[in-house]
Amino acid sequence: MQAFELFRILDTVDSTNNYAMVQIHEGLAKHGMAVFARQQTAGKGQRGRNWLAEKDKSIALSTIIQPNMLLLQEQFILSAATALACAEFLQKKNISNVAVKWPNDLYINDRKAGGILIENIIKGAEWKYSVIGIGINVNQQQFDASIPNAISLYQITKKHYDLLEMAKELYELLWQKIDSLTRTNFDHLLINYNNLLFRKNKMVKLKKGNIVFDAKIVAVTQQGILLAETGNIMQEFVFGEVEWVLRPQRET
Repeated sequence: MQAFELFRILDTVDSTNNYAMVQIHEGLAKHGMAVFARQQTAGKGQRGRNWLAEKDKSIALSTIIQPNMLLLQEQFILSAATALACAEFLQKKNISNVAVKWPNDLYINDRKAGGILIENIIKGAEWKYSVIGIGINVNQQQFDASIPNAISLYQITKKHYDLLEMAKELYELLWQKIDSLTRTNFDHLLINYNNLLFRKNKMVKLKKGNIVFDAKIVAVTQQGILLAETGNIMQEFVFGEVEWVLRPQRET
């Protein structure tokens, strides 16, 4: 269990990941330091996207680690472990139909409940630090029209949650996964990740450049490569190479 003296609580910040990065660059970071904010004014998503959320409505949590237990080429293992910690967190709230959409989105009932953004500091061949950013929609009752696939825990359970208590629980689950990372359990971790893979063995539409095509999602490798069948051909896609084309889900 990680000690909570490294757990910082902020009322407002531009981005918890940005705050954590500043701590690293100023030499103030410690392995295990976490930053929780009740409001982000410029929350960060993947590929430069913004993470939009109302104050006191979602978990915004960033954790600093020194990934000495992993090699530089094992970066996806950290992402997979984080995704599994998030999935376990949601399942502990009696949430079913939890899935991980490659590479970093958390889905419930085919709708986005959260996301993961891991930013690394690498010098030469040395992986110095990782900042693990997690955002989960918790108490939000409605979302901007620009994010039609979003869903919150409140919308599913009709319960309001204590965000700080939830963030600390998630932090502990994340550390349980990180502390257990050894090469002997990489295969098991990857199996569990693929068991939660969004739309696994189903046909989806992916987009590469300006081309949209049908593909069957098969698995994700230990290197974080998406395996998908197009026709009878198995193809490999690295992060950023393709985008998902999903039909917006309407709230019921």
